Amino acid sequence: MRANKSPKKSPRLISPTGVIKLVTHTMMGAALGLAFGLALILSNPAVANLLNHGGSQAVFVLTLVTTFAIGATLTGVVFLLAEDKES
Repeated sequence: MRANKSPKKSPRLISPTGVIKLVTHTMMGAALGLAFGLALILSNPAVANLLNHGGSQAVFVLTLVTTFAIGATLTGVVFLLAEDKES
């Protein structure tokens, strides 16, 4: 026999609330990447020296911000999909 199943709902990931949550995760990741990049430049003399002698600070920080933002967005997707499975 088939168990009674609730009607299939659309995943929260596709809803406006899901998009807002994903954008929030992306912004949190970008902020953390920016803070980490600033802390790394200020606290590690080797990184500061490397950037002063030919490295581009903008490219360095942009790479960190992008990496953290992508990671936070993917983590947000996993969280939203896990919430969908729970409910």
